[in-house]
This record gives sequence, structure tokens and C-alpha cells, in this order.
Amino acid sequence: MQHPAAHLLIDLVNPFDFDGAERLFPHALAAARRIAALKHRLRAAGVPTVYVNDNFGHWEMGFRELVELLRTTRVRSAALLEHIAPAAGDRFILKPKHSGFYATSLEVLLARWGARRLILTGVAGNICVMFTANDAHMRDFTLAVPGDCVASEDAATNDWALRQMQRVMRADIRPSDELVVPGAEAAGAPRPRELV
Repeated sequence: MQHPAAHLLIDLVNPFDFDGAERLFPHALAAARRIAALKHRLRAAGVPTVYVNDNFGHWEMGFRELVELLRTTRVRSAALLEHIAPAAGDRFILKPKHSGFYATSLEVLLARWGARRLILTGVAGNICVMFTANDAHMRDFTLAVPGDCVASEDAATNDWALRQMQRVMRADIRPSDELVVPGAEAAGAPRPRELV
């Protein structure tokens, strides 16, 4: 499979059992609904999806096992997974630290596809999304970080992180409904911005 772009879902398979999780969860759930709609549009255009996820201390598990554990034991996790559960054909990368690139095979997978444009979505905007964006920028990827598909513990922190990614990493942070996905735009509709 070759595609110039890839969609990364960052830390959405999540136990929400850490300090600040209660503040983050409502924002994450709202973002997950928008991420689901974006993922559907991107998938229809052939853009591959990669779940880039912490293992949250479950070193003995693979990604699919982690999904099932959280779906069956965590109410918040299950609520999020209703919207953004992995589908057939989705890929996954387990990461040991904040960035999706640190000590993972993400860069190798993206090179195999020829993907040089990344759409980053997920949580937390000011931590794992921003660290992944930083490492992607340093590797000369073109970035889109739709502001409505990223969540942090509060709106002010999220806005700050998005502005940093826009200013420092040259990320396009406009909302997901402004992404133009070839084959998915309405005939005759104005074309906001080209992404893929």
C-alpha cells in the first residue's frame, strides 16, 4: 500500500486513571466523536490509520489485548472506544514514551507507505500529540493537527499547544471539516485546503 498521507490516533486507547484524567475525559470524548467522522472520511479516501499508543504499564500485552482489557474493565475507555475503536486494516504502534517516534517502528511504517504528510489527532494535545508533532517536524513531515480533534485537560492548555505546533512545527491546525480529502469533497463545494 502506498499513500502520501497517514492518520495517527494518539493515546485514544486509554485507561483514564491518572492525575488529571477527570478533567481530560470530557474533552477527549468530544474530540473522539469528531475524530471518528474524520477517520471515516480519510478511510474512504484510502488514507491509512495508525493507532500510536502507550501501553500504560501493560508490557506483557499487545495492542489488541490492551483494547479488549480497557473495553471490558474501564467505563471511560469503553465510552471512547464506542467512537474510535480500531477497525480491520488499521495499524498500531505501541510507544514507551511521549513521542510516537521514540523507540518505535513508526518511521519505518510511514516510509513503507511513502507517507510524508501526517494528520495527528488524540490526547493529550500538550503532551503526547505535541511531542509526536515535534519529532515529525524534525523529520520533515508535513503536519495537520485539526484543533477540534485534539484534547488536553483544559481549553487554554489545548489552545496553547495548538498555537505552539502551528508556530514552531508549521502544523495546520484548522478544524477537521476544513480538510479536503480527494474523492470525499462535495461536487462544486469550495475547496478549503489540500491535505492528501
